[in-house]
Amino acid sequence: MLEQLIEFDKSFLIFLNNLGSQSWDGFWMVVTNKRTFIPMYLVLLYFMCKPLSKKGVFLLLISITFMIIFTDQITNLFKFTFERLRPCAQEGVLELIRQGECWGYGFFSGHSSNSMATAIFVGLMLRPLHKNLIYLLIAWSVVVAYSRIYLGLHYPLDILCGLSFGVFAGYGFYKVFEALRLRFL
Repeated sequence: MLEQLIEFDKSFLIFLNNLGSQSWDGFWMVVTNKRTFIPMYLVLLYFMCKPLSKKGVFLLLISITFMIIFTDQITNLFKFTFERLRPCAQEGVLELIRQGECWGYGFFSGHSSNSMATAIFVGLMLRPLHKNLIYLLIAWSVVVAYSRIYLGLHYPLDILCGLSFGVFAGYGFYKVFEALRLRFL
């Protein structure tokens, strides 16, 4: 059963990865770059901080910092526990896919988990301002996650698990922030 799932994961990766073309490679390299979205993060942070007091802003920044650290470290824990090679480093797969810069292990995707945690946290924080923003942010996270498949850096199950963990982390840290805000502000 597990072997069939792994084979399906490889086949699905090869299919999705080969949908791309060289003319799109530059676009997906920009999407996967963590620095690309810094301006978006700053704008969203501004809107999250705007209604808060100085203590609230401090609490928000601490919550976001711990969410990113938590998500990143749990992702690394999984990578070094399972030691699943990235597709771009696995013989029998790497010859069949387009590839980005390849290093380390791939299960599960840090880009997917971090972007989804951010999408959920920010979407819930800004829900009073724009109730549909969360859907745009989730779509953005899925695009970032797909960039990892496009570049041959993660299997679809790496992405799915990363996105799922990101939902958990983003929602959990939002609830912690809200509880702390109600208690201390």
